[in-house]
Amino acid sequence: MATVAVIGERALVRGWSLAGAVVAGTDDADQVRSAWRSLDRDVAVVVLTPAAAEILADELTHDWPLTVVMPS
Repeated sequence: MATVAVIGERALVRGWSLAGAVVAGTDDADQVRSAWRSLDRDVAVVVLTPAAAEILADELTHDWPLTVVMPS
């Protein structure tokens, strides 16, 4: 079964776990990169905070997974 992951600042992502998403709440750039690189292959969609998207800008591809950025 495909899952949804959410990466970004704790204050913005913690509620997503209530909907069943895998949440990586962090305010540290290295931890954001680590969370991205450790995504399971069953993750189909990743929701990023704007800050996390900026940190990962060079690593985002169009192949996998589908990524969306929260509005700022």
